[in-house]
Amino acid sequence: MGVKTSELAAVILAAGQGKRMKSRIPKVLHPVAGRPMIHHVLGLAKSVGASPIVVVVGHGAEAVREALKGEELYLVVQDPQLGTGHAVMQARKAIEDHEGDLLILCGDMPLILPETISGLVAHHKELGCAMTVLVGTVEDPTGYGRVLRTEEGRVLKIVEEGDASPGERSVREVNSGAYCARPGDLFQALEHLSCANSQGEYYLTDAVEILSPKGVSAYQCSFPEEILGVNDRVELARAEAVMQHRLRLKWMREGVSLVDPASVILGVDVTIGRDTVIEPRVTIQGRTEIGTECQIGMGCVIRDSIIEDGVVIRPYSVITEAHIEQGATVGPFCHLRPGSRVGAGARVGNFVEMKNTKLGRKSKAPHLSYLGDAEIGEEVNIGAGTITCNYDGREKHKTIIEDRVFVGSDTQFVAPVRVMEGAVVGAGSTITEDVP
Repeated sequence: MGVKTSELAAVILAAGQGKRMKSRIPKVLHPVAGRPMIHHVLGLAKSVGASPIVVVVGHGAEAVREALKGEELYLVVQDPQLGTGHAVMQARKAIEDHEGDLLILCGDMPLILPETISGLVAHHKELGCAMTVLVGTVEDPTGYGRVLRTEEGRVLKIVEEGDASPGERSVREVNSGAYCARPGDLFQALEHLSCANSQGEYYLTDAVEILSPKGVSAYQCSFPEEILGVNDRVELARAEAVMQHRLRLKWMREGVSLVDPASVILGVDVTIGRDTVIEPRVTIQGRTEIGTECQIGMGCVIRDSIIEDGVVIRPYSVITEAHIEQGATVGPFCHLRPGSRVGAGARVGNFVEMKNTKLGRKSKAPHLSYLGDAEIGEEVNIGAGTITCNYDGREKHKTIIEDRVFVGSDTQFVAPVRVMEGAVVGAGSTITEDVP
């Protein structure tokens, strides 16, 4: 695969098994704010224009490969998995012709901000040192590698917690796992790593001490939570909480009202227009687009849907892969399944389920109906208890109801069937043939 090159290449370490996650899913594929962690990190590399990008995989390599299908990058396999230093060495061949700097990121650190990474890269270029380490100062450094400096403040080495002395463990400046380095110096240092440590692995962090005489600098992250890595379900929940807080602040600052911000769950790919009001306990995920001046009622769940301007979604509605046009009203307790489209000014009421159905402009299905595999025209009234019987036990069939039809309550349409424009269907009817 041909991959463009730039002044900066990137290696993303995504080979770890993540035993503490206790999951069959590779750790880097666990989602944060609706997006696998590896995609957050890949986005960071892209944000600074890194190319080529090399992802080092190991545990669950095929699943990670599938999740990254279509991305412009190289995948290399680390087998056996002998530590982070060994992992970076696996990327050497893929970037051997690269003449610029090398950015190294961990696939289980989804919270680092793009501006932090751009600052790291710029700081490294300005100083021209062999390596720059992204560091943070935290209240509780448990689990992190400690950054040790000389009396003059120069970075001397990084000591992993399992190998640190009691005095070293008291240091609160810690390693993030992100670096920018000169590839030639880095790979030369990696050739001299030893696995004589508590884990019996080749630590990337040991390269810091080897490169220290050539100059190793540190760049401080903006917020301590950026360097939160994910090693178990507790840390995954913490990362989710941080990301949700960021997303809520982002959209409120963009003019969206969240009545109870802490109870709203948002996906990172969601967009929301100004003057939209979102009530408590709402979940909006996937590539959902919500327009301006919408009202999203309490307890709604919306995924991968388009909600146009001025739409009202009343409480406890579930909407998946649907499209609601301008000024329509749906809910409460409405279920719009994939392929549903509600026309402008239309109304879908309580306990109505739609699947692969188009409800035309200003039409209404106020309550207690199932509308599946149907095409319903404009200004149609669907009475309570209406069912489109779309499945004959072997195949699905379509119901077509043309404009300005009146359908009385408790009507069944046994598809395939068509009701012509302006027809009136009396309450309690079972329709098995076309209605003129």
